Amino acid sequence: MNPAKVRRSAVTRLTDLPNVGPAMARDFERLGIRSPADLEGRDPLALYEALCKATRTRHDPCVLDVFMSVTGFMAGGEPRPWWEFTAERKRRFGAMAAARKGRAKRRR
Repeated sequence: MNPAKVRRSAVTRLTDLPNVGPAMARDFERLGIRSPADLEGRDPLALYEALCKATRTRHDPCVLDVFMSVTGFMAGGEPRPWWEFTAERKRRFGAMAAARKGRAKRRR
């Protein structure tokens, strides 16, 4: 859905959220999230890590951008395109991701 056209009062299904289409809605459902209200107070990084674990796949970091966009929206933020969260993701989570990669290499 086009983020600029999202009205909070009209959000009742996952696909009503900004940046969420059918595939992302299925990912949320895989995590036990059935409605937009289930995203209130959720940590986008924890959601991303749970999805990676559930699917046994490291998802593209832009998925984390989408998680940041919808959790921010549900916390009262403005609807914004997911790519506007990329720089923030890199600032907030880049160091964590680098640390995890280092730990994974040491375990091998």
